[in-house]
Amino acid sequence: MVNSDAIQVSNIFPTPLASIEHPDASRLNRDLTTAILAREAADPGVRHSNQGGWQSQDDFLDWSGEAGADLVAFALAFANRMSAIWHPQQGLLEANLDWAFNAWANVNRHGQGNIGHAHPGCYWSAVYWVDDGMDDAEGLGGELEFLDPRGSMPIMLTPAIKMRIEGCLLAGLKHQVRPSSGTLLMFPSWLIHAVNIFEGKRPRISVAINFVPPLAA
Repeated sequence: MVNSDAIQVSNIFPTPLASIEHPDASRLNRDLTTAILAREAADPGVRHSNQGGWQSQDDFLDWSGEAGADLVAFALAFANRMSAIWHPQQGLLEANLDWAFNAWANVNRHGQGNIGHAHPGCYWSAVYWVDDGMDDAEGLGGELEFLDPRGSMPIMLTPAIKMRIEGCLLAGLKHQVRPSSGTLLMFPSWLIHAVNIFEGKRPRISVAINFVPPLAA
C-alpha cells in the first residue's frame, strides 16, 4: 500500500504569475481614470488584440502625468523584485536593471475584450487594473485568461483523468484571473493570454506594460 505522506513531489518548470496591490491605489486610480478617459475622448487609439474597446498608443508616460509616472515606477520596481541575475560563481544575484519598457492604456465596455496573444521580444508583461468595472458582481466576464503553454497535450489521452497534485488540475486547460482595481499582475511575456468579453455597465480601465532587460534591449 502506498503511504501518501511518503510521496515527494517536485513541480518542475513552473510558470510564475505574481500580483501586488498598489499601496496608494485610491488616489492613483482616481487620477489615472481622469487621464485615460480624457485621452480616449481625444485620440482614436489603435487596434491590436482588442475586440472593440479602445487602446492607446504605447506613449502612456507622455500624457498620463504624475499618476502614470508613479505606476510605471512601481511596476519597474516590481519587475526587479521578480528578477535575478545569474552569476556562474555567485549564483542568483539581486537585479537592479534599467529596464526598457512600453506602456499603454485600455478601455473595454460592454461586449468588448481581447483575443489571445503574447508579447514577443519582451521578458515580463504586466497589467494594472485602474477600474475593474465589476461592481462586486459575479458573471460579468472580463477575466484575464491564460492558456497552458504546453497546449492540449496533458488532456489529449483522456481529459477526465487529473493529476492528484496541487496546482496541476488545470493541465492542458486555462487559468482565469478576475480583475481587481488597484492590483498589478505580472507574468512572462511569452505566456498566451486573452481578455474574456466584458459584460459590465461601467468601463473596465487598465494599463499594460512590457519590460525588456537592458541585456536584450
